[in-house]
Amino acid sequence: MSTESAAARKSAEEFKATYAKIEAQIQRMMVGQEDVIEGVLTALLAGGHVLLEGVPGLGKTLLIASLGRAVDLSFSRIQFTPDMMPADIIGTQVLVEKEGGGHEVRFQEGPLIANVVLADEINRATPKTQSALLQAMQERQISVGRKTIDLEEPYCVMATQNPVEQEGTYPLPEAQLDRFLFKLVVGYPQESEYSAILDRTVGDDEIQIDAVSNGKEIMAMRHVVRQVPVPEHVKQYAIQLVMGTQPGSDYAPGLVNESVALGSSPRGAQALLLAGKVCALLAGRFAVNTDDVRKVARNALRHRVMVNFQGQSDGVSADDVVEAVLAHVKPATEAAVR
Repeated sequence: MSTESAAARKSAEEFKATYAKIEAQIQRMMVGQEDVIEGVLTALLAGGHVLLEGVPGLGKTLLIASLGRAVDLSFSRIQFTPDMMPADIIGTQVLVEKEGGGHEVRFQEGPLIANVVLADEINRATPKTQSALLQAMQERQISVGRKTIDLEEPYCVMATQNPVEQEGTYPLPEAQLDRFLFKLVVGYPQESEYSAILDRTVGDDEIQIDAVSNGKEIMAMRHVVRQVPVPEHVKQYAIQLVMGTQPGSDYAPGLVNESVALGSSPRGAQALLLAGKVCALLAGRFAVNTDDVRKVARNALRHRVMVNFQGQSDGVSADDVVEAVLAHVKPATEAAVR
């Protein structure tokens, strides 16, 4: 085995071990929802943001709060409401009294300035307030007046929302949805899981979650993710999947041409490959394959597809579109790409 191969294997093993430690701490509190936990951790380690959708009471907020305790990072929670303004989350200039007398203007930081930001029920805020997240999510900085503040890395926004048909909610703008690496759909627990959920939530015992990682380690893991190579045929497959969601493209199935108004942007391909790299490392490999890309495709693409009126009338969902694209676009072999 070459020195380079040995180093890659060691990096993959260390990555997997640290991931397992964080996951184990979260599972002290969470029952089931293994796929959702994996999705949240994948987004964090890939350097992206994540949106969790599900009806109230399924543990979305509990999951993110547990992650905030398992990793030694600054954590803040924003409970969005319809009357919240952008300054409530970004911060504002306030007039304070100085010790020696007189007054001065200081910037009072809002909850958006933290390593992990829980944006709880984000779709209950108006679009004006939702848009205040855009610069933070994309640029990792915020602007207040003429002042620009760089946000400390690792930075991750983890948002929860109720389904859009719930009363008192506002659909997220497409530009904001595109900034999320993943959209995870949180489903109801299995019957066999209810007993454990009740044991952990209605009893007198307090569950302790220990901090088993920190910001420096998370940044090192993100660096390892970026180093994972992507073969040319895997990259082409990711590109073709994204193009398959775009009406009129050479890779679009009939359902896309009939039922889709807008398909994924290039950010969809970025999400497929970054998340695929995490999947490869968790499998003990230091190279991405097409199965890794297929595994993350639903989470990475469902929020980047807009179904048109005809599709909505026919009951077509974004997940139906992604499934059709996965069935239609076949991965090329490495030899074919060469």
